[in-house]
Amino acid sequence: MGQRGSFPSGLARSFNTRIMALRSSPRWGRFLRRHLAVVTYTGRRSGRTFSTPVAYRQTGDAVVIQVAMPDAKQWWRNFLGEGGPISLNLDGADRAGHAVARRDDRGRVTVTVDLNR
Repeated sequence: MGQRGSFPSGLARSFNTRIMALRSSPRWGRFLRRHLAVVTYTGRRSGRTFSTPVAYRQTGDAVVIQVAMPDAKQWWRNFLGEGGPISLNLDGADRAGHAVARRDDRGRVTVTVDLNR
């Protein structure tokens, strides 16, 4: 079960699986890929590799991800402090980068990815 006030983890997994399938579909994929990237990272404690779809904004070699409902999610915590390596699939192309997560005084979380590192 998820955290209080969040989606149950099984529901979130099901939602993400469907979004990933739609993102790679011929009919919807082109539209969704313009707004959704797939981030792939290694878990800070488990050492396992995970992938999840996220909404993003890109300006040049900088990608900004505003984490919706950050208290219900764990993935962004891998990038606190000095950050760490991340891979993004942006519109069908895999790009490596360095991600840093920051939480502001209102609790909002932003992950900034530098694709030049």
